[in-house]
This record gives sequence, C-alpha cells and structure tokens, in this order.
Amino acid sequence: MLHLAARRVSGTRKLRSWVLGIGNSSFSSSAEASWSSGKSLRVPNVIGGSLVDSVSSEAIDVINPATQEVVSQVPLTTKEEFKSAVAAAKEVFPSWRNTPVTTRQRVMLKLQDLIRKNMDKLALSITTEQGKTLKDAQGDVFRGLEVVEHACGMATLQLGEYATNVSNGIDTFSIREPLGVCAGICPFNFPAMIPLWMFPVAVACGNTFVLKPSEKDPGASMILAELAKEAGLPDGVLNIIHGTHDIVNAICDDEDIRAVSFVGSNTAGMHIYSRASASGKRVQSNMGAKNHGIVMPDANFDATLNALVAAGFGAAGQRCMALSTVIFVGDSKQWEEKLVERAKALVVSAGTDPKADLGPVISKQAKERICRLIQSGVDEGARLLIDGRGIKVPGYEQGNFIGPTILADATTDMECYKEEIFGPVLVCLQAETLDEAIQIVNRNQYGNGAAIFTSSGIFARKFQNEIEAGQVGINVPIPVPLPFFSFTGSKASFAGDLNFYGKAGVQFYTQIKTVTQQWKNLPSGAGVSLAMPTSQKP
Repeated sequence: MLHLAARRVSGTRKLRSWVLGIGNSSFSSSAEASWSSGKSLRVPNVIGGSLVDSVSSEAIDVINPATQEVVSQVPLTTKEEFKSAVAAAKEVFPSWRNTPVTTRQRVMLKLQDLIRKNMDKLALSITTEQGKTLKDAQGDVFRGLEVVEHACGMATLQLGEYATNVSNGIDTFSIREPLGVCAGICPFNFPAMIPLWMFPVAVACGNTFVLKPSEKDPGASMILAELAKEAGLPDGVLNIIHGTHDIVNAICDDEDIRAVSFVGSNTAGMHIYSRASASGKRVQSNMGAKNHGIVMPDANFDATLNALVAAGFGAAGQRCMALSTVIFVGDSKQWEEKLVERAKALVVSAGTDPKADLGPVISKQAKERICRLIQSGVDEGARLLIDGRGIKVPGYEQGNFIGPTILADATTDMECYKEEIFGPVLVCLQAETLDEAIQIVNRNQYGNGAAIFTSSGIFARKFQNEIEAGQVGINVPIPVPLPFFSFTGSKASFAGDLNFYGKAGVQFYTQIKTVTQQWKNLPSGAGVSLAMPTSQKP
C-alpha cells in the first residue's frame, strides 16, 4: 500500500470539476480557477481553507479501473507543504475548541444536509476513481453520512460526570476535552465512508484535522472538504494533504499531531501503529480481515444464499467486512450448486452501467494478485466451482475485471485461505460440527467479523458466546454496527485501545480532565496538616 510508483509531471494542475461534480467552489485561492474550470488534472492540497498547488514535480496518476483513463494526478506533497497544513490546524485549534459545542453541532447538521444533496456527485466521483457500482457508491456515502448524523449530537456524546460532596464541601467532576491536531490516513476501498468515520467526530469534539486520502481515489475527500467549508467549518479546521509513504511517516512523526486514525492493510497498519505510538500519539488502526460465515444445515436456504452472494461478491470483494470464507456444517453439495447458479447470474460491468452488480477491482496489480491467489488454491487442491479470471466486458476490455469465483474444499493451510484476497472470491470449507467450525474461525489470526446462518437459537447463542471476533452477525452477513455503537474489530484486525465512531470514537478524540473543587468556610487557626487528605476528614 505504501510503496507506489511516482512519475514526473510538469506544471501545477488540479482535479477536473466534472470529477468532483462541483460547479462553484467555496474555496478561494490562486489554484481555484484552473482546478474548478477543469483546465488541469492536478489535485491541489487544502491548507488553511485554501486550495494550494504542490510545488512537487512528482505525481501519481489516478486511473479509472474500468477504462484505464487518467482521471487526475495526485501530487507527492512536499514536507514543507505538510508542515503548513499542520501549522494551519494548530493555529485555529484554540478558537475552534472554544467554539460552543452547539455551534459545532450546527456545522455537522449543515454538512449532513449538503452530503445528502450532493450524494449523486459523490457517488459518481467514487465510481469513476474506485470502480464500484453507482448504487454501491451511494451506500458508501450513506454509511459515512450516518456518522455525521451521529456527530450532530456531540453535546450529549461528550458529556462528563459529576459527583457532589465527595467529601465535606468538596465536589468532583470530569469533562472531555479535545486533543488538538488529529490526522487520518484513508484506504482506497471506501473513499467517502472512511473519511467520514474520522474527521466529523474529531472536529465535532473540538479538534482540528489533517486528512490524507488514498492516492488512488482522492476525489470524494475533496468534495467533502468543500462541503464542510460550505457548511461553516472554519478555515484550517480540516486540511487535506496528498501523498504516499513519505506523508504517512510525516504524520506519524510530527510532534504537533496528537492522534492518528488509519484504515488499510496489516503491513501499513502495524507500521503506522508502531511508529506513531513511539512518538507518543494515540492510534486506532483498522486492518485486514478474513471474515467467516458458518452455514448450519437448518439455515433458511434462499435467504442464506442471497446473503453469501451479496456479502462475498459485493464491491468486487473489496470490503474489510466482506464475507470471504464460508464454512458449511455437514453436506455442502446443494449449497455449492445454488451458489454457482446465483454467482453466474451476476452482471460484471463498469460501475456506471445501471445493470452492473459488481465493477472492476482497483488496479491491475490488485487483479494480478487476486488471480495468483485463485491459482494457488487450485494448485493446492481446492475445487474451482466457478472461475472469474477470464471475464471480458464488452466496451471495457482494458478494465480490471474479475468475475465471481468460488473455491470449494479449501483447507486452512492453503494460501487462498490464509491471505486476505480482497477480490470477488468465495473460499468454501467444510466442518462436521458447529464446534469444529467455531474452532476454525477462532484459530484464524483476524477478528473483524463472523456470522452464522441458522434457525436455531441454541446454535446462535453458542456461536455468539464462543466466537472470537469483534463483530458478530446472526443471520446478518456483514454486521457493521450503526454509529451509536462502534466498529469493534479485534485480534490482528485492529491495533489500539479505542475503536472507530460511537462512544469509543468520542473517547479516542478526547481526553478526560477531572476537577476537584472545594467551596466551604474554613475555620481560622486550624493550622496546616501534612497528612494524606481522605474523605474521612471532617
């Protein structure tokens, strides 16, 4: 994820307005004219409320995965430009933290309204850069929007605690205060949802923010930054910096950044967690997954098939909560036949095709890796029930397409089982009993999510109690909680102490201050006592 090729480009150029879907920019800067007019491909940074062209001569092409057309170019931002963004966030922090929480809530209320009004524009940007279908892209935006809606209640979410008269005339209370400058490092697979997991909660708590979008699809973050400015977010509260590993390391090392949020691969996530933690930062790092679904013989046949197909192949399998592994308890033959039948019925096409069920994967490199892992499964003895590697989409022959693929009779020592494939590949295993199936899941290093499909409350309760995963679904294939709970991945899928959004998210972006105050008439001439004060003192 962090090792990417860059190429030299000339001039200072910005993202085309047709990608962003923004006509009249709220930003004001020397960069705005060429950026919003569509005269240039180069994406600017957002620093202190202005669009700022990077002076870097290096940039990365953002490629439409369905057509291979260059959509835009992301600059490899310089260290000085990064420092400017952090400085802008640091400068505005004192005034923003002292802004009444009700005012911050109103900004979030306005932002959620603007996101709703611009959902189609956001979805088109996501589909153009990332490849997922327009319907799926709208879901991407909506799941992020729900976090913004939750942040509208920050006055309640950020409440502290109060205890009166803990000792004679003494009261104690705690308050939650913002940390300062926070940062977010985003993956390619959810260009709107993941940024919205991060900065709305952070800034509603009173922090300022530096966001690094994925270099593969920055358009949605740029739109969100503009909408946040239009909603009334003051200049400098949200800044956007583009780049790759150099910017990631700068975020980890910068002494003015207090907390880092990350979603992405395990390799990058553990690097960020270790490096940022070593410099004294709070870190929440959501990483890889291998989510299992256990199918019991008594499961509802049609509902379970639909769930497996949707959760396994939706978004071309590029979800950290994709249900990529199925364990059939007992005979699997009837399940396999119908899975193949329904997988073959799915339409693979460009995300802008209204008939498309799944679009391309993000890059040619990703496609090559997925195909290699499929072949490794075949070589190690798995049965290939349906092979999506050779698919060609008329009109999009150069696209990064892989059709639905099912590997049966897999075992836990196969590479296709051990690796997170991150493609439209369903790996099927078998177990004789529920106990055996649970043991398989629990031995896996990851712990993002797991699901069971059954009509038995006894089976469901056993699974719920014994499974070692952070998010559990009972007849729910992708059990991602709504924002009044938190995204609670565990084991190798998460590093840190506090998860994303919900109560844990508010706790992550705030620190507790406890105040003990005394208001009472003290007797004169009482003298000085050096003994440890306790609540037993009169």
